[in-house]
Amino acid sequence: MPVTHDTPPTFLLQAEDDTVDGVNQSLVYYAALAKARVPAELHIYAHGGHAFGLRRTSQPITGWPDLAEAWLRTIGVLPR
Repeated sequence: MPVTHDTPPTFLLQAEDDTVDGVNQSLVYYAALAKARVPAELHIYAHGGHAFGLRRTSQPITGWPDLAEAWLRTIGVLPR
């Protein structure tokens, strides 16, 4: 499905050491979102692997939910 201006706002989070889904997929998708002028934010972490989810780890990627919440506030989905 192509990315269009009607694509929902998108928060992308990626770990460089994800051996299942590579960083390039996120980069290409982010570029398509930017071209379509879809609100988007992209964060790439060095470590986190694949499917890190919400589980707490010693890696900085663990803090991603706070970034997502801040972004949702920034675009007006959540109150400030």
